[in-house]
Amino acid sequence: MSECNNDHFNCCKAETSDKELPCKKITTTILEPCLPFPLPDDVLNDIVPKAKDYALLHGAGMRYKTSYDSDTLQMAPFFLFPSAFPKREFERVVKLQPLINVLMHKVAHDAEFLENCLKKTIRVDDFTARLWKIYTMVREEGITQELSLGLLRSDVMLTKCHAGCCKLCVTPPYVSGHQVEVNTIASGFGHMGPISGSINRYVLGELRRPDLLHHLPENDALAGLCGGMISAWEAYNCPKAVILFVIEDVTYNICDQRFHEYEIRRQRPDVHVVRKNLTQISERGHLTDDKRLIIDDDEIAVVYFRAGYEPGHYHSEAEWEARLTIERSRAIKCPSIQYHLAGTKKVQQEIARPGVLQKFLSDSEAAEVTNLFAGLYTLDLGPEGDHAIQLAMENPDQYVLKPQREGGGNNVYGEEIKTVLEKIKDSPEREAYILMDRIRPPIQQNYLVRAHEPVKLIETVSELGIFGVVLGTAKEILINKYAGHMLRTKLSSVNEGGVAAGLGALDSVFLFE
Repeated sequence: MSECNNDHFNCCKAETSDKELPCKKITTTILEPCLPFPLPDDVLNDIVPKAKDYALLHGAGMRYKTSYDSDTLQMAPFFLFPSAFPKREFERVVKLQPLINVLMHKVAHDAEFLENCLKKTIRVDDFTARLWKIYTMVREEGITQELSLGLLRSDVMLTKCHAGCCKLCVTPPYVSGHQVEVNTIASGFGHMGPISGSINRYVLGELRRPDLLHHLPENDALAGLCGGMISAWEAYNCPKAVILFVIEDVTYNICDQRFHEYEIRRQRPDVHVVRKNLTQISERGHLTDDKRLIIDDDEIAVVYFRAGYEPGHYHSEAEWEARLTIERSRAIKCPSIQYHLAGTKKVQQEIARPGVLQKFLSDSEAAEVTNLFAGLYTLDLGPEGDHAIQLAMENPDQYVLKPQREGGGNNVYGEEIKTVLEKIKDSPEREAYILMDRIRPPIQQNYLVRAHEPVKLIETVSELGIFGVVLGTAKEILINKYAGHMLRTKLSSVNEGGVAAGLGALDSVFLFE
């Protein structure tokens, strides 16, 4: 992401006397850990087994990918201590989340804007084109359910800045939070985020450092997200109807999903949850004459997608028909097809263009959100896209090449960017991608705890996810709130960081002034 050298926002300059100080790149910024490292071996040998037990016994588990067994769980990887994060930046991005909710809700309900954003992408990206086809069909038929539920997650990384370079970076270590992306479908880790904080709290308590616990902010992400689903269920206004979780054929991240189900039951014992994959929905689901969605004998009030965001979830036309059936129904979708499209990389790149935010937000609101954006560049055929390709070819380490995909592991980095662009630079295929300034986050140390491996002290970087809940129609927003957070941390030398994909590990926030 941004190194504060792009034209998309004005936070890269600050007044110094009568002159403006240009931004300077830096190679390293180090954040201090919450305790002095390294720890003595006897301390580690005592605390690590305790932390592992705590993690397993509190639902920080995943199924094995290498040798799948539905009866067996392994401990999810986690970091032993919370990672440092500046309090001012945490509070800023938390405060901005309701504005992000409003922005994405309005974008999702602006058909003309979506079409202008995606008309070139859908010519070259088959998956986005299929989603667009469903969107077009339900709009032409008349949208049956006006309400949409958004359980969003805005992912943010700290960007290193030169002292004085950004108006936001007024105190050391001169870092500000910039947005990696907004997730509008399957925004996971509502359970894993809070439980990782619980693990870190337990560890600090066992090390007799309760004085540090106030640095870990409260995190009610699971309750907030599940409360959003319950609010949608109530809005559907059918006491016997159920909430449907659309799941993968094989669910590895089972604890995160199941704890959402359990939290719904805890908050509302009268609300039932059913789990089905798209193939099962195609075989066992149908619409009534008045467009109620029935699966087996259950009427569906809310559809919560934890799958359906990548091509591999659609094995045949049957799964696409299931998705269309859901979208045609009266059930409240999370996300609706328009919300799904609003979360594509191309739409987010277009939102970041100068002046676009003012279409959806007030001038003052737009100014606040603009400061969150990194440099995002179109690769559309034409002079603007040609210039972006030239920049990426000349300095590939400064950028990330992103396709229209969710779920982690899809982005292109470093010299591989040149390889990909050489193949597609003269083809419309390049319009299936966007280019983004690469993040240069600060580095810190932490102890990585993985199943079947010795604990390791490594250099890490982190990505903060801020959850939001928004429920409304094209004309009215009924619910809009911040709903908690999560932190994923990875080895500083690794590009991707998805925990479910095996690339990162659970972590929590340690706030400092």
